[in-house]
Amino acid sequence: MKRICRTARRPVPSRPALLGAVVLLALTSPSVAAAGDGPGAYGVTVPAGATVEAVRVGALFGADQVGRPAGGHFCTASVVHSPRRDLIVTAAHCLGGPEGELVFAPGYRDGEAPYGVWKVRQRFVPDGWANGESEDSDVAFARLEAVGGKEIEDVVGANRFTAGTPTGAAAVTVLGYPDSRETPISCTTRPSPRGRTQQRVRCPDFASGTSGSPWVDGDGRVVGVLGGHEKGGDTADVSYSVVLRGEAAGLYRDATAAVAGP
Repeated sequence: MKRICRTARRPVPSRPALLGAVVLLALTSPSVAAAGDGPGAYGVTVPAGATVEAVRVGALFGADQVGRPAGGHFCTASVVHSPRRDLIVTAAHCLGGPEGELVFAPGYRDGEAPYGVWKVRQRFVPDGWANGESEDSDVAFARLEAVGGKEIEDVVGANRFTAGTPTGAAAVTVLGYPDSRETPISCTTRPSPRGRTQQRVRCPDFASGTSGSPWVDGDGRVVGVLGGHEKGGDTADVSYSVVLRGEAAGLYRDATAAVAGP
C-alpha cells in the first residue's frame, strides 16, 4: 500500500533548519505569501507554489518530549475553519495509531517551517475507524496548541470543511507532501465516484506521505481528504477519499464543540 501512515514511527534525525523553526515562530501574514501560477492542466501534478491557500496545508511529524519534530514527515494535514481557530483535518489512519506526540508544520518547505511548528493537543477519530478501521471512516480532526498567543488560523487562515457536496460537482485541487520530498505537490482534477461511499482522483505521483491531503474546490471548501480505500490507494496515480457525509459532519461538530484537553 502506498500510504500506510502510522504515528509510531522509528525516529530519524530531524533537519537542523526545521528544529530552529520550532523556537522562532514567524507570525507572517498569509497575505505576503508568493503568488502562485494557478492550477495547470487537469490531472497534471506540479510543484505547489507558496500561495496563500497552499500555506494552509502542511506536514505532520512525530515529536520529541519538548515538542520538536522527531523524524521525517509522514502525513499531510490542513487547517479548516473552526470557532476556536485551532483545527486541522487529515486522514484517520494518520492519527489513529499508537498514542504519541505529533506536530504540524504548515507551509513546510526544504526543512524550514516559516509559519511555525504546532503541537497537536486533541485528536478526533470517528467510531467507524476506532472500532475496526473502516475505510469509509478514514477522516479525522486534531486541535492544536496556540503558539505565541496566536491560534493557527490567525497565522495562515483556513479553508471550510464541507460535507454533503456531490462527488464531481466541481474540480478540486489536491495538495500534499510525499515523504520522499521536502516540498509539496499539487494537482487539479475532477473527482469521480467509487461506489456510494468513496471518491477518487487520477493524479500522478501522490505517493506515501500524501495521506490527509485536502481536496479543495474553487470556493475554498474541503470536500475530500486523501485516504479511504486502501488508505488512499495502492498506486501513486489514483487516490481516494471518503465521501464526506453524516459521520464526517458529526465528527467536525464534536471537534469544534470539545473542551480543550490537558
